[in-house]
Amino acid sequence: MTAPTDAARPRAVTLPLLLGVLGVVYGDIGTSPLYAFRAALLHFSADGIERWEVLGILSLIIWSLILTVTVKYVIFILRADNRGEGGILALMALAQRVARGDRSRGFVMLLGIAGACLFFGDGVITPAISVLSAMEGLKVASPVFEPLIIPGSVVILVALFLVQFRGTGSMGAIFGPVMALWFGTLGLLGFIELVQEPEVLTAISPHHAVTFCLHYHLAAFIAFGSVVLAVTGAEALYADMGHFGRKPIQVAWMSFVLPALTLNYLGQGALLLGDPAALENPFFLLAPEFLRLPLVVLATAATIIASQSMISGAFSIARQCVQLGFLPRLVVRHTSETAEGQIYLPQINFALLAGVLVLVLSFHTSDNLAAAYGIAVTGTFVCTSGLAILVFRRQFGWPAPLVALVFLPLLLIDLAFFLSNVLKIPEGGYVPLVLGAALFTLMHTWKRGRDLLFSRFRQDSLPLKSFLARLPQSRTIRVPGIAVFMTGQADYVPGALLHNLKHNKVLHERVLFVTVLNEDVPQTGADRRREVSELAAGIHRVILRYGFQESPNIPRDLEALREDGVAFEPMQASYFLGRETLVAAVVPKMSHWRQWLFTLMSRNAVPATEFFRIPSDRVVELGVRVAI
Repeated sequence: MTAPTDAARPRAVTLPLLLGVLGVVYGDIGTSPLYAFRAALLHFSADGIERWEVLGILSLIIWSLILTVTVKYVIFILRADNRGEGGILALMALAQRVARGDRSRGFVMLLGIAGACLFFGDGVITPAISVLSAMEGLKVASPVFEPLIIPGSVVILVALFLVQFRGTGSMGAIFGPVMALWFGTLGLLGFIELVQEPEVLTAISPHHAVTFCLHYHLAAFIAFGSVVLAVTGAEALYADMGHFGRKPIQVAWMSFVLPALTLNYLGQGALLLGDPAALENPFFLLAPEFLRLPLVVLATAATIIASQSMISGAFSIARQCVQLGFLPRLVVRHTSETAEGQIYLPQINFALLAGVLVLVLSFHTSDNLAAAYGIAVTGTFVCTSGLAILVFRRQFGWPAPLVALVFLPLLLIDLAFFLSNVLKIPEGGYVPLVLGAALFTLMHTWKRGRDLLFSRFRQDSLPLKSFLARLPQSRTIRVPGIAVFMTGQADYVPGALLHNLKHNKVLHERVLFVTVLNEDVPQTGADRRREVSELAAGIHRVILRYGFQESPNIPRDLEALREDGVAFEPMQASYFLGRETLVAAVVPKMSHWRQWLFTLMSRNAVPATEFFRIPSDRVVELGVRVAI
């Protein structure tokens, strides 16, 4: 059995690094105590809450944190890094390398796309439910503040999304200390309460969870849909691994985050054992009355940080989708001169804002939104477990019995959580499903359309070898300058070149055929960035490789050709691009509505000049009709 290599470059676990982990990785799961315990108990509150019910729900929450977060993610999933990076798409890329056959690779791709789509659904719901749950502490502090909950939530969310263009660098400096204060407060409030009701510590024993499930059967299964709210944000541990490395994330969880969360849930349980009426809002009622308003302020700051983490994650996932060919080109603005990962995507930002505001104004309370929350999270859990089984079996060479022993129980837990949330579809669970289905349709249509487009190019284009063989016999006039032809098919003549020869009857003295390849790794090293080959006198083929977390910069990388002995003067270069006009083929390969959708996405894609950072005053575009 081979252990997975830790390409994440082990780092020394320092205090600043741990503060960074708290601020970025654990914001989402750290705000779950605001609503998770209460949402789970509300299912059984009609005839009052009994002590064994409180202990049963507590036991389910604590063991969910242990099994789903600690065992699944912290111990195992964090081992599956893609050159140091994690997340559902990085895992999909690992799984595709070891998948056997086109059908298997296609299934892996569908799992990855589904997980990414559900992540976007989570990204819309997290800011809404987190900020709403924090603002609801106002009515606990004083009923007079209740009318301010919805307007206040809207103002905070709009402000949060409107400052995204500035980047997270300036805000990130305070994220860690604020979240450290938050987790410390969680643990302290819980500890003070459980000292008064030490019986609540028995909830750590799993027999309470088992007894609860055996007594309630289907009702307990339904409660799973709310229990899972305690582990929302677990996927962030894996998605943010590239920023901090595996070890700091593990140390922060085991030494600080897990104890703080466990203490707070136990404290809420202890409060309810002594006063069942505290179910109104057990989190804020943990604090003395004079501290409730400051606690609302701290909770609001924590939920903003949790929301920021999801928004930044959505930007990252969207760029990865573009680079892997699942979405059309989007505007990507870098908000830091030094950190490649700090990016801002305006289209994604305002789409998220619109979705968040619709949810807040439609659902009004965090209890109502809780029904919509779980299905996106649990769906991503299931996709991650399915891909992990393939990666650990084939990539890391684990024996099949060991893979079954470790991952099948975890997959069954994920499926139980997911199916329990399916029951909540009529109450709001349809929200992430509708969002996910819409995004899945967009991504699958774009991927299918691009594959058909490239297939059509290969059918209609002239092989590059044939063109070069005929070139010496042709009477083509060579003119001074450098012509850069962008082509997605390295072995075929770009349509823009054929049109240029047809209309202008000239060929530049120096010609570069440039192909951009997006690889299934986060970043490509400088040694693999460029591949240059001379095809004929003055004609070179250049292949530029980028990882799914990188933004292409064609002019910068072409200037580096001087290191390979190819003279490149930026001011002498003209970039020739083909602008495709899509038309329906005689025998269409896609249904009419999907053709319409693909055409719409193509028209609204960011121009290649902007996406590849090509100077617009040096571009020549030549139109070509393509039938698919």
